[in-house]
Amino acid sequence: MGQMDTLQKSSTSATKKKMRITGSEAVILSLLEEGVDTIFGYPGGAIMPIYDSLYHYQDKINHLLVRHEQGAAHAAQGYARVTGDVGVCFATSGPGATNLMTGIADAQIDSTPIVCITGQVPAHLLGTDAFQESDVLGISMPVTKWNFQITNPDEIPGAVARAFYIARTGRPGPVLLDITKNAQFGELDFEYTPCEKIRSYHPYPPVNTTDIKDAARVINSAEKPYILVGHGVLISGAEKEVLELSEKANIPVASTLLGLSAFPPDHPNYVGYLGMHGNYAPNVLTNECDVLIAVGMRFDDRVTGDINQYAVKAKVIHIEIDPSEIDKIIKTEVGINADAKQALERLNPKIEKADHKAWIEEFRKLEKIEYDKVVKRDIYPEGEQIKMGEVVRMLSEISNGEAIVVTDVGQHQMVASRYYKFRKPNHIVTSGGLGTMGFALPAAMGSQIGKRDEKVIAIAGDGGFQMTLQELGTIAQYNIPVKIVVLNNNFLGMVRQWQQLFFEKRYSFTEMTNPDFIKIVDGYGIPSKRVSERKDLQSAMQEMYDHDGPYFLEVTVEMEENVFPMVPSGDSVSNIRLE
Repeated sequence: MGQMDTLQKSSTSATKKKMRITGSEAVILSLLEEGVDTIFGYPGGAIMPIYDSLYHYQDKINHLLVRHEQGAAHAAQGYARVTGDVGVCFATSGPGATNLMTGIADAQIDSTPIVCITGQVPAHLLGTDAFQESDVLGISMPVTKWNFQITNPDEIPGAVARAFYIARTGRPGPVLLDITKNAQFGELDFEYTPCEKIRSYHPYPPVNTTDIKDAARVINSAEKPYILVGHGVLISGAEKEVLELSEKANIPVASTLLGLSAFPPDHPNYVGYLGMHGNYAPNVLTNECDVLIAVGMRFDDRVTGDINQYAVKAKVIHIEIDPSEIDKIIKTEVGINADAKQALERLNPKIEKADHKAWIEEFRKLEKIEYDKVVKRDIYPEGEQIKMGEVVRMLSEISNGEAIVVTDVGQHQMVASRYYKFRKPNHIVTSGGLGTMGFALPAAMGSQIGKRDEKVIAIAGDGGFQMTLQELGTIAQYNIPVKIVVLNNNFLGMVRQWQQLFFEKRYSFTEMTNPDFIKIVDGYGIPSKRVSERKDLQSAMQEMYDHDGPYFLEVTVEMEENVFPMVPSGDSVSNIRLE
């Protein structure tokens, strides 16, 4: 969004008393003004003054020392996703800052509001290749909603205010502030004014009345309407409005990966989960609907498959707060550039009651086919080996679908998304657009800190778990009561599945020789158990769930299990495979 310009001042700013303090203390006081109560971070030389100031505010801000900066970014993501607040993380310059980038990129594509604060070498050393100097602004520019380098202490309060405003408004996203060491040591007359407006930035576009009328006309004339809900429904808090629209006109509803938990899973109008490994009916019948109502989603390639063979009979209505997403991938009949909740509040009164029972019944027929060919064998298997689906099904039953489930990326992610019944909004936390292995463990930490009184369960594969398992140290140090389930098949399972199906079983570097996870976890003092036989699974999972504190459960699952249904990459959603 360019470099810093004048912030809009609220009318109350003149009444606030100024204090002469250091820039590092101004950072902490600014965060407190924004209501920050938790920071995930890792200290180092270039951010040491800020940490020194933080030392004096430990009674007001909870700082968790992660074991790797990537873990700090993912933990901030988890915190933000379950609370709806902005997550905050700290890192030092150079490698500390660059280690944040994976988490920042993940937050950008999944619309997660985090503010990352990095230390930087003194301003007079910028561009000299000083020790632990890196071009953090240049590196982070493509993956942040806004970034800014502070070289003068006077800039700190305004920059922090602007960062939080940008991160949380409109389509949320990550913001990075890079603060030189001299700005941290320097002094300023501190006063803080929250940012309420930025010239040329309009995060909430007004709802266009003509677009609403056009959308209502198209929906009211539909014979086979179909609602797709995405992450934007949860971000805007539009779950009630989507439910009202669905019930008023009896319209079937399907969910994207990040839209899971936005619609009740047991509702008669809910038809399942979209995507490459989603449910059979919602994928196939995308090409039979005559009106497609997409709410808060961006038509990711994992949802659409071949866009030339997607929604071929449908008039598309796209409700989306980010104008760049409308008509970017799928051409619309009506594009409504607005907040999902605001748009649906205007649209629903214009929708006529309708009966689409026959259309919904088409979903139920295909649902039965999928159950008989795929679901039944996944969640109630007959063989000796434990399957991923039965683990998730048991977990869903034990928790009554009310736990916060944080998944890593891979086969287990798809299975968890298919078989866990999310009964509460914002109770799935997963890496969607970037597909970041190693996401689950640190994101689960952040989720648990954000929702201290709720059960948080991390589900990971043996591959992803090893990418960030050092965060067991953070979990142990702060006794974070997250429950960790590793589904171990000694493979990079999703890659292996593709190699089996599309590369003639050439398993090129996907089989893993894993360490003894139980010994590693024991080293951190975390209770653990390994299960390899079905007779022990139920009791072990109940023990884990009931345990007061962190717990690690390793489940040995079938080595060459595949996840179906599956839309082959680049194929039509109509060609989804059941085996």
